[in-house]
Amino acid sequence: MALRAAVFDLDGVLALPSVVGTFRRAEEALALPRDFLNDAFLKGGPDGSSARLMRGEITFSQWVPLMEENCRKRSEASGIHLPENFSVHQIFDEAISARSINRPMLQAVLALRKKGFKTCILTNNWLDDRAKRGDLARMMCELSPHFDLLVESCQVGMAKPEPQIYKLLLDTLKASPSEVVFLDDFGSNLKPARDLGMVTILAHDTDAALKELEKVTRTQLLQTPAPLPVPCSPNDVSHGYVTVKPGVRLHFVELGSGPALCLCHGFPESWFSWRYQIPALAQAGYRVLAMDMKGYGDSSSPPEIEEYAMEVLCKEMVTFLDKLGIPQAVFIGHDWAGVLVWNMALFYPERVRAVASLNTPFIPANPKVHPMDAIKANPAFDYQLYFQEPGVAEAELEQNLSRTFKSFFRASDEGFLASHKVTEMGGLFVRTPENPSLSKMITEEEIQFYVQQFKKSGFRGPLNWYRNMERNWKWGCRGMGRKILIPALMVTAEKDVVLVPEMTKHMEDWIPHLKRGHIKNCGHWTQMERPAEVNQILIDWLEAEVRNSTLLSKI
Repeated sequence: MALRAAVFDLDGVLALPSVVGTFRRAEEALALPRDFLNDAFLKGGPDGSSARLMRGEITFSQWVPLMEENCRKRSEASGIHLPENFSVHQIFDEAISARSINRPMLQAVLALRKKGFKTCILTNNWLDDRAKRGDLARMMCELSPHFDLLVESCQVGMAKPEPQIYKLLLDTLKASPSEVVFLDDFGSNLKPARDLGMVTILAHDTDAALKELEKVTRTQLLQTPAPLPVPCSPNDVSHGYVTVKPGVRLHFVELGSGPALCLCHGFPESWFSWRYQIPALAQAGYRVLAMDMKGYGDSSSPPEIEEYAMEVLCKEMVTFLDKLGIPQAVFIGHDWAGVLVWNMALFYPERVRAVASLNTPFIPANPKVHPMDAIKANPAFDYQLYFQEPGVAEAELEQNLSRTFKSFFRASDEGFLASHKVTEMGGLFVRTPENPSLSKMITEEEIQFYVQQFKKSGFRGPLNWYRNMERNWKWGCRGMGRKILIPALMVTAEKDVVLVPEMTKHMEDWIPHLKRGHIKNCGHWTQMERPAEVNQILIDWLEAEVRNSTLLSKI
């Protein structure tokens, strides 16, 4: 029978270095005999304090004095003098804080899931009530979304190598033993699984274990190209709504804890356009709030054009923060939301912890040049003229939503939409394929998510963002002469044919402390086309400008 489930131990397999390995280093540092700590840990066998800890009968803090008593008795019986600074609590704190996720093993998990395998963690774990219990919590929080099942000994009242825990595993997986491969770093934990008929792999060396796993699963796990960041799905995040004024509410999704980040999408998109960024930023230690901007998805979509003036949109973002009790947030925007976040920094700097824009430059309003004249002067902006007449672009874009999104969402070397001469041709999709192929940067399932979102409210609201040029210009002129002096980041995309990098060349005149990022071989849909690069740029900038400065302000 073919394998269809892969089961991984936590300590020593998914998390390295193992606690037992740390025991050995502690023994050397404290001049204790080899296996002194391990023997004390195992004292009493299935009825001992450590076995009770693993079954969840006692908590970690209840177990520590019992373990220290085991160590004291063992030292007395062996004529060993325990050092003055001997502390089981400290040894475990250091062991757990030293552990980190075994990335090559986790990438193997992701590859197996992609191939249809069920994935599971089977671990002897404890109820952690230490002061530093956050270390274990953070690790489990990052790992858990990548596994279909988590079996912790302390939660099920049985521990490896007790045979019943393996039977529970099989029952929960609804799998026969011959359909399961199990990796553990203890042979004694593998034997009962092997006796039941599971395929077992002793994982003392990650590369050797992955070679064996490759062989038995017939899945390439080593020497694979760097994987994409793991995206979130609508079911992976919590959804919230904030009423910003009577009849208007904003929908957002939320993940993580820490300083607040507001991710704001462009046209014609959704909170879902940040699906690769949300988990990475949450894991980096931030409270991520990804918006459905006004007019989109599950946010309100009033028909009036003036409802989408930038002054109105920014005031509503301030109310959004107020209603959530957030004094300040980092605002990160793409495309039209890049315009919004720069205006938030210009008009409401007290509410903006830092500001970043993908693709969209900051260009201050020029009172001497009417915005429509500026648009007419740039052939690449001709599509914005086509968008001005209510109902015209709506009819074209709503006619076949699948075609619309397959035409828009394309990598920089796949695009066929032209932004110039759109008015003259009478539409965006004139002379373009009726049934476009699927881009390499998006799946059919993801396209269908956008289709379903735009079936709810159509394109009227999103297109209204383009129909407030004069209102936005007049409001922008009120900020003439102001500079943006809060932390700011501009990320340009080499192959964006509309928001070309050259448009950002004078930004330091108005944002003197501007930081920059640049992504090569990337078109307009930056978060989708180059997610790993976007994540790295944002996390590095946030670490320098937000996290470090927050720590300094506390000092």
